[in-house]
Amino acid sequence: MLAASAVFFGVFLSGFVVNEPSPYELYMVPLIAVWCLFGLPISRHAGVLMAIFTVYCVGGLFSMAQMADLYDTPIYLAVTLFLALTSVFFAAVTRAQPWLFRPIFHGWVAAALVTGTLGICGYFNLFPGAEMFTRYDRAMGAFKDPNVFGPFLALPGIYLLYLVLTGDPRKLPLHAAMLLVIVAAIFLSFSRGAWGLFVISAMLMVAALFLQSNSGLFRLRIVLMTTFAFLLLTVAILVALQLPGVGDFFSARAQLVQEYDGGHLGRFARFGIGFQMATEHPFGIGPLMFGRMLGEDTHNIWLKSLMDYGWIGFAAYVGLILGTLVGGFRILFRDRPWQPYLMCAYVVFLGHIGLGTVIDMDHWRHFYLLIGLIWGCFGLEQRHQARLARKTGPSPADGGIAGDA
Repeated sequence: MLAASAVFFGVFLSGFVVNEPSPYELYMVPLIAVWCLFGLPISRHAGVLMAIFTVYCVGGLFSMAQMADLYDTPIYLAVTLFLALTSVFFAAVTRAQPWLFRPIFHGWVAAALVTGTLGICGYFNLFPGAEMFTRYDRAMGAFKDPNVFGPFLALPGIYLLYLVLTGDPRKLPLHAAMLLVIVAAIFLSFSRGAWGLFVISAMLMVAALFLQSNSGLFRLRIVLMTTFAFLLLTVAILVALQLPGVGDFFSARAQLVQEYDGGHLGRFARFGIGFQMATEHPFGIGPLMFGRMLGEDTHNIWLKSLMDYGWIGFAAYVGLILGTLVGGFRILFRDRPWQPYLMCAYVVFLGHIGLGTVIDMDHWRHFYLLIGLIWGCFGLEQRHQARLARKTGPSPADGGIAGDA
């Protein structure tokens, strides 16, 4: 109970990043330290994940060596290292104690409901001072940027959608109500990336559920519940569009290419400039230097890896993404107690990969958490296969999550 509460609270704090260091950093540092003191087994997969992140950070050190003025780069790289450690931590604890998936997801949902509600209240100015939870007339909750606030809500929304589609019908009203709150917050963030992330992840989730089952009755339920969820969300969005100012702002934000995307030295033009610079500076130009030179950051995680971490860091990042994609897909449809959590994390991770082509995700706390959860499932699958080879029964830890799944 103590372990579950500690992890739940840590994940809950990830939804509140108004200032840095955020409460998440201040809490997770001692939590990881204490957990290590009491014995945190590092599995083979967690060790591989740690090695990849180490190479990534080493690339950042080489890149920093190219800078004449360090600015606050050492702190920036320290944050990268810390977030990498959180990813390894979640991979290790979920592999050692798989029942922790439940408090992790519940903590994420709780954080999304609170910060999402703050964003909604801020957008409609429902109480004095509520405007602090908005930016540029866009909901941002307890974050500093609507473009991070929206994607943070994606996994809780997909998890609640999974429960709506497959969970206990008696809990359907509760799950649907929570899903509406989160979808409303994503919509009011007016983040095109967050909109696309949620829609694509939801489509992938429905497709995965449909493909994994051979039961015609279950597939019929998926179709009916998906139709119900689609109609519910459509009605909610149509109602929101009737509110003053929402429809006009939605029309402006819904355009695929904004002025700052396709203009002179816009986002897309900077992509070409950056990749040309990468061929001339194999060790990178230094973390955050791209934005200082061109006035805007890279807005592309692949380009950012090249600029801030050099070709060494870029190779590590590509290896991390490919390893997560291939390894996750290999075990995605295997009937395991932790499969629902893997499926939710994996489809949202896929959406983030596409999102990373138009935005930086280098220091998104929830992205590192996603990676840790998926790699934790790698370790669980390896342990499961080892048990099958020894022809032994499942451990009590595995049985603890089976009922919830």
